[in-house]
Amino acid sequence: MNGITPITIGDFQIGAEGAPLTLIAGPCVIESELGCMDTASYMAEICVDLGINYIFKASWDKANRTSIHSYRGPGLERGLEILNNVKQRLKLPVLTDVHETGHVKQVAQVVDMLQIPAFLCRQTDLLIACAETGIPVNVKKGQFLAAWDMKNVVEKLREAGCRQAMLTERGSSFGYNTLIVDYTSLPTMRSYGVPVCFDATHSLQLPGGAGSSSGGRREFVPQVVRAAAAVGMDALFMEVHPNPTKGLSDASTMYPLDQMRDLLTQVLAIQAALSE
Repeated sequence: MNGITPITIGDFQIGAEGAPLTLIAGPCVIESELGCMDTASYMAEICVDLGINYIFKASWDKANRTSIHSYRGPGLERGLEILNNVKQRLKLPVLTDVHETGHVKQVAQVVDMLQIPAFLCRQTDLLIACAETGIPVNVKKGQFLAAWDMKNVVEKLREAGCRQAMLTERGSSFGYNTLIVDYTSLPTMRSYGVPVCFDATHSLQLPGGAGSSSGGRREFVPQVVRAAAAVGMDALFMEVHPNPTKGLSDASTMYPLDQMRDLLTQVLAIQAALSE
């Protein structure tokens, strides 16, 4: 046994010994139902071919946009409708984030995994509300926290009854408008008995770096993904888009769909080399 309490999503597990990689991928924000369907089906086909488990992600509301004028999403009702359509029509598990306790139960009726954004990872009431739904919870590590601070997050979830939690590394604040990744955070957070995920695209954000929006360094996505694969991860989180520069949120960091197969193939090669 590897000491990890795995997460069960449908017919597969995250964090179980010998379990294949899980990819969590989709657009930053729901832009249209057709866009979500096309992205989900495209990524699902690649993941089936490569033997990777796949969870579709998209946000129905980006509540922490830099500017009040930035696009936030279609809202709760329409957003959940689109996510449910992806889930039912494509037979895929889905994930989305929650920002307020009052939304948790309604969102949990649709999604297979709840996600708590990095800025909210210490919000006890939100953690408890998510734990009480009984479905898996993914918590992004705050940019302002050390990896060992996330042990308290895990304990909060467990005290509230959550037995299926995952922690995600997404970079740490380094001065103004800059993030860096400390890859020791992955094994550190995994030592708390939970699967770990690496968020490649958010780790390359330049928060507020474009003035009224966040900038980013998409060109380094392959490097940080390969590094995380070498260190060890149970899941990989990426925001992807058919034309990232036209995306309505995180246009500087979303990764092109047509480059995903090659990148995932590299990840699998690294994992295979480590298991030899």
